[in-house]
Amino acid sequence: MNLHKKKEKLPIPLTSTTANSMQQPKETCTNLNCFFCLMKEPESSIRREGLTNCFKEMPFTDDHEHVLVLSGLWNIAMTQPDDPEFPSLGIFNCMASLIHRGLIDRDWLLRDQNLYIPYYAAHVIGSYTMNKVEFAEKAVDSGVIPPLMELFRGKMSWVEQRVAVRALGHLASYESTFESVAKFEEELVNLAMDLASNCLEVVYVNYVGVKDKSKRLNYHSDLLTRGVGGMEMENRKAEEWASQIQCWSLYLLNCFAIKERSINLMCEKEFLKDLCGMWGGLVNHSSAAGVGLIRILCYTEIGRKRISESPEVIEKLCNLSRSSDDWQYMGIDCLRLLLNDADTRNKVIHTATLCLADLIEIRTLGGKTNVGEAIAKTLLTDFRQTKSKIVDSRVERALEEIWDMKVERRRKEKRLSNENVEEKRVLVSLIKQQGNHSFSVGEIEEALLKYTEGLELCPMRLRKDRIVLYSNRAQCHLLLNDPDSAISDTTRALSLSTPVNSHSKSLWRRSQAYDMKGLAKESLMDCLMFVNRFICSETTKHVKIPYYAARMITKQMEISWLFAIARSKTASDHMDKAKQADGENEASSNEDSNFEMLRMMTKNKAFATGLSTIVEEPLIRKGGSGRGKLERSKERKNAALAVSQ
Repeated sequence: MNLHKKKEKLPIPLTSTTANSMQQPKETCTNLNCFFCLMKEPESSIRREGLTNCFKEMPFTDDHEHVLVLSGLWNIAMTQPDDPEFPSLGIFNCMASLIHRGLIDRDWLLRDQNLYIPYYAAHVIGSYTMNKVEFAEKAVDSGVIPPLMELFRGKMSWVEQRVAVRALGHLASYESTFESVAKFEEELVNLAMDLASNCLEVVYVNYVGVKDKSKRLNYHSDLLTRGVGGMEMENRKAEEWASQIQCWSLYLLNCFAIKERSINLMCEKEFLKDLCGMWGGLVNHSSAAGVGLIRILCYTEIGRKRISESPEVIEKLCNLSRSSDDWQYMGIDCLRLLLNDADTRNKVIHTATLCLADLIEIRTLGGKTNVGEAIAKTLLTDFRQTKSKIVDSRVERALEEIWDMKVERRRKEKRLSNENVEEKRVLVSLIKQQGNHSFSVGEIEEALLKYTEGLELCPMRLRKDRIVLYSNRAQCHLLLNDPDSAISDTTRALSLSTPVNSHSKSLWRRSQAYDMKGLAKESLMDCLMFVNRFICSETTKHVKIPYYAARMITKQMEISWLFAIARSKTASDHMDKAKQADGENEASSNEDSNFEMLRMMTKNKAFATGLSTIVEEPLIRKGGSGRGKLERSKERKNAALAVSQ
């Protein structure tokens, strides 16, 4: 279907206000069922009868004003989705018939501006069915599901798929209409999985990645931005819509998963891996995206079994659990569900323990209280009985530490008087100062030991003091090129903060650590939270955002861009095609070029080993904890400022 032929601009949407306030046409309208005239009709009974006939006749008549009517209905449905007037007058029959006609009558679809009609019709159905079950029941009785399924199958384009999956998701969310949608269950679930996995690539290849504006579908551009803002605005809106396609596809899958339907399909190994990367991007603020579905799957026996068998999924859940993402609590919930199941506990305990051990002092998260206590209880279940079965010494030490902190140390500290606590506070403060001094003269390992000594002596109730010690020790780990330990200590500091994830320096340091590990999204979330704390602070809210934070955000946004993988894949495909066309001679030349580049990189060690992270201090280099005296002396001043509290 040649959709590039449509050059007309999208009409201005009609609202109920503008329809009622329209001036009388200069020429008398002879159409008794004219939508615009009927919208101005003061007599309710005449208006309703006329609109009923209008909705009945619209799919079977040719009128260039149909698209203007649909645009107005779309606006009314968006702004007044609970108004029962149009649903009671047959709007769903009308919308279903218009979609059907657009799919079977190509000549009609390409005439005038009819190309916009299926999109508007599906959007109207979705808007009226998102809140009211009675509207959803009317829609199903009116036969909207088959034409929506056709759009969902991709019979037109990704733009129509977006509104089709939205409408089907609303219909599947009600008990009374779910079974009508479930008649297409296997196909629908497979389509939703495929769309969720591939929609970003589809939107990029067919729209965002098309740099020549003349080669973009005009009606897509009109629907996205109504011709306002140019290509930059179009790309931003396309990113938002692509995220919505993915999230609405996942919402549709949630409707089946929550009823434990098609769990086997959704637990397919590759799809579970895909789910881990579905986060919606920065344009998505309300959907839990992939982790939301993973959590629902974790409530099922099959789901827990399949997820526990995927190291990639467990690792992603651990990273999410130790991040400042809004959905952090969901990652924690998933890991706890897996640990509480005797059949999956041993499969995940080694990985999950090292992550969750840093979170046992969280008080409130995601609207839940005593989160840390619940985590500790989960980790210590049958600890004494199963201790001998733990083969990883790191895991054993972590569980011993949790036991000591939550049981032994807590019991001992209950006997401490206020005077004893104050004495320990003074001692810990002196040890911290010693650590700061060691740090300032470049003795990083010695400073780390002092901060560790302070943590061992510091009473657990002195949360603020412990935050500083953990955060300072994390800075030492950063300078010693140990990002894993830095993430652990900063997470512990952030778990102690009130509210959780509110200690600015720990956020920045963990952002750096995640950057060192190549975890762009986690680094970005922490850096954004750091900037937010910086802006909201009374002492810094009038100060410019630090340049190093701005640079980090720019870097990580580029890497974690919603279309980053699609862009990379497209570029790789183009390179493969170019190499294939160039032939063996060119391939040989490329090999020589690559060999020369590798030789230069090996020769230039500074280039080969440079760490692409941004810190307050000069650029950190990989290659062990040893440093030359000259390098240390250059770092002392800035490093001392960075660690001082």
